[in-house]
Amino acid sequence: MNFSDKLIQLRKQEGLSQEELGYKVNVARQTISKWETGETTPELGKLKELSKLFNVSVDDLIGNDNYVSINNKKQYYEYISKTKIGNLPLVHINIGYNLRNLRKAKGVFALGNYAKGIFALGGISLGIFALGGISLGLFATGGLALALLLAIGGISIGTIAIGGVALGIFAIGGVAVGIYSIGGIAVARDIAAGGISGGHIALGYNPNGPIKFMIEDGKHLYTSQEVRTAILKEFPNVWNIIVSIFSNV
Repeated sequence: MNFSDKLIQLRKQEGLSQEELGYKVNVARQTISKWETGETTPELGKLKELSKLFNVSVDDLIGNDNYVSINNKKQYYEYISKTKIGNLPLVHINIGYNLRNLRKAKGVFALGNYAKGIFALGGISLGIFALGGISLGLFATGGLALALLLAIGGISIGTIAIGGVALGIFAIGGVAVGIYSIGGIAVARDIAAGGISGGHIALGYNPNGPIKFMIEDGKHLYTSQEVRTAILKEFPNVWNIIVSIFSNV
């Protein structure tokens, strides 16, 4: 079987239109049509993309009869919705079942080994809302989470960061570092509260800083009003929510 016939067969087996296949390998529908009619053939880079997409060897794809495929078992699952928003499919699921077959998903809702979308879920995810082992987004959660606004993860970095290790303007975690920090170990430029705390204003069992409020044997040796007064005196422009949080720690 020659390349053009093989491509038609594989495309139909996957239930893909020419347009959908073109989207997956980043070429126009017309290019797919020309490949399938034999008018043109893809360059080596595109052959490799097609080979990976259909989980066949390049030799098998181009019709090399001297090559015998050892493993024809499909080792991934993929779904692309026909509904699109702009140039993105509404849903794209693309998951490989082993480390040699990692798949990329790109859509409004994307799920894959690598996922990129408005809502992204994957081993590595990039999106406005991202969830994954490594996640990057406006809002991100994962083993390693990096976000412009809210990050939640084992290691989290964001404007608001919550995690085992948290770095942010407002950080909460086992180890928290920020302008305002709360944690087992809290280090802050302005206000810190925790078991061990260090900041301009420090609250906790072992506070370190110019202004300290001590907790001893589970008892606060200070009042909420004292903390509130100190914060407003040192940082008169601080947000009220920050004052409320730390004056009630």
